[in-house]
Amino acid sequence: MIHRRTFLCGLTLGTLAVSPLLVAAAQQMGKAPRIGVLQSGSRPAVAHMVDALRMGLREHGWVEGQNITLDYRYGDGQMDRLPELAAELVRLKADVVVTGAPPAAFAIAKATTTIPIVFWAVPLPVELGLVASLARPGANITGVSHDVSPETNAKPLQLLKEINPRFSRIAVLRQSTNPSAALNWAALLAAGQSLGVTVHSVEARGAEDLEAAFIAITRTRPDALYVEPSPVTFTNRKRILDFIATNRLPSAHGLREMVDGGGLFSYGPSLTDEARPAAAYVDKILRGAKPADLPIEQPTKFELVINLKTAKALGLTIPPSLLARADEVIQ
Repeated sequence: MIHRRTFLCGLTLGTLAVSPLLVAAAQQMGKAPRIGVLQSGSRPAVAHMVDALRMGLREHGWVEGQNITLDYRYGDGQMDRLPELAAELVRLKADVVVTGAPPAAFAIAKATTTIPIVFWAVPLPVELGLVASLARPGANITGVSHDVSPETNAKPLQLLKEINPRFSRIAVLRQSTNPSAALNWAALLAAGQSLGVTVHSVEARGAEDLEAAFIAITRTRPDALYVEPSPVTFTNRKRILDFIATNRLPSAHGLREMVDGGGLFSYGPSLTDEARPAAAYVDKILRGAKPADLPIEQPTKFELVINLKTAKALGLTIPPSLLARADEVIQ
């Protein structure tokens, strides 16, 4: 059973249908717009987000195989593959490239300064140097920010302490090659110090590092584990969740997909909620708008999702005050 509270997302982009004249013109020219889709993760791992993108495009009148063509490229969690995949989409002369997560966004931004780029799931795009400003991103790129500030990224530590004040050692599984990794780690250290918690960094640059990371976590003997959102942890979430279940670790996450698979709780914006409005940017660009003039969309909803079934299996009692604040409780 799932209990859900619904919030208004407050999206600023409307759901205008694409002009029939534009569609007709594209068909008469015999050339449907070509949309490149570049993702850091694997096809199965990001399928629900890509489906949300397609649904968003359909809402604006763009239907794959009818009046648009979509070309997909997946990095499978291997960041070194992204530059060549981005170059392939440039060679295909995509009209727009849509991308998710910082590594893929940076790869396509380096590959082209002329093809319009729409991103989602990118935190701190200004601080990371991807865009000039939120109001006027400049150049050829705009999109939907996964604007999880370093302080918000550290929020799960506070929630873990709220669940069990005795937690004093928390391991953090993180991908240090992420562009925002240094900022996030500094915030985690500061949060740990204020909460009286020792945080241990366990790094995984790629899937091949996970077994060593699991051994390091076990040796640390933490009270709980925080799995920081990243292409590596997201793509390999089943392996990570299997490890968590085997070792009976209370786990915090930044993405609700991890809680669906058995993690204890997550706190952060929804990736699917970001993918669908990204389609609105594609629609505007196909109708002549310039990415530089389209303000960056920011999330207005941060979801707390708690897996009560997992809590019971771990023998944890979730405080009623925390359950009351949850947007969704999986029972």
